Amino acid sequence: MLQLTFTGAEVLRPDGLSTSVLSLSDGQIVEGQVGRVIDLSGMRVLPGIVDMHGDGFERHLAPRRGAMKDLGQGLASAEAELAANGITTAVLAQFWSWEGGMRGRDFALRFLNALKGYQGTGTDLQVQLRFEYAMLEDYAAFEATVAEYAVPYVVFNDHLPHKALERGKKPPRLTGQALKGGRSPEAHLQLMQGLHAAMPQAEDAVADLAKRLSARGVILGSHDDATAEGRATWQTRGVSVSEFPETRVAAEAAEGGIVLGAPNVVRGGSHSGNVSAADLIADGLGDALASDYHYPAPRQAALILAEEVGLQRAWALVSSGPAALLGLQDRGELTPGKRADLVILDAAGRIGATLAGGRITYLSGAVAECFMR
Repeated sequence: MLQLTFTGAEVLRPDGLSTSVLSLSDGQIVEGQVGRVIDLSGMRVLPGIVDMHGDGFERHLAPRRGAMKDLGQGLASAEAELAANGITTAVLAQFWSWEGGMRGRDFALRFLNALKGYQGTGTDLQVQLRFEYAMLEDYAAFEATVAEYAVPYVVFNDHLPHKALERGKKPPRLTGQALKGGRSPEAHLQLMQGLHAAMPQAEDAVADLAKRLSARGVILGSHDDATAEGRATWQTRGVSVSEFPETRVAAEAAEGGIVLGAPNVVRGGSHSGNVSAADLIADGLGDALASDYHYPAPRQAALILAEEVGLQRAWALVSSGPAALLGLQDRGELTPGKRADLVILDAAGRIGATLAGGRITYLSGAVAECFMR
């Protein structure tokens, strides 16, 4: 493990920026000066980014249909992108969905097996399973899989196009979705109709499943909450995290953690007309910003928000905030005893280095020159 002491840089501590030295040894932040001294004058050192929901890895695992035979190679490519964007802990959000293809049960099992055997460069790759809870026939297999792979985080999804199905109409993009799932449009529609009809039973079943998973210590979340009543229902089931609430009333009703989309901040609003993440944060709503589908977004969003709410609060949304929601007390802050997870920005605000658990996972440009001197 590296033993390094950084001097000259602005370091973001829990109480704000300071130019005090930052030392790391054996994968942890330590007191005093140790090992080799690296002058980072003009640079800024921030806690490593904890991304608690991202599916950008999908394009690395399946650049084209059937192209990726060894998912480990895809994970290596995804880890490289994560490191280049300052992410030191990444929760890979994998679907278990009726949609099939990369979102189906078979691919989820293949993905979990690949992740279990993957030997990376240092980034802490964790998993979230996104369960389409209308799939009543999958409950036993899903629960057994969560136990077998020690999945720490489960989010309940419902992506069925209920309004179209209630009216007896074909949902939009039916043919394209059917082909991705390996079905005919007719079979895909029939599947959705059956799941839609079973939703009353699913509401009871998911409440029982949530209780069992919560008893095992699994963190539970709901996705795309739209109403205060819906969020309250999830909370009575022990589902504490609200991921990407679509409306202000849903966010205001959330009593547990609120995860917002970093791309929403970067874009200046939701691409689908949902509530503005920046507006919620300005009003004190929001505990974490997640990459969602774009790994550069957490850093970009935090630096944008820093202009409004200050760097300390803004960066906490991508470091200590998500770490706390995930129960990861050993990271998220640059204090002695914590994991040596950190990001070094150059004078222009670009990522020059990422260290995860004291290991260099990315190094480039002016910061690399400082290391090589």
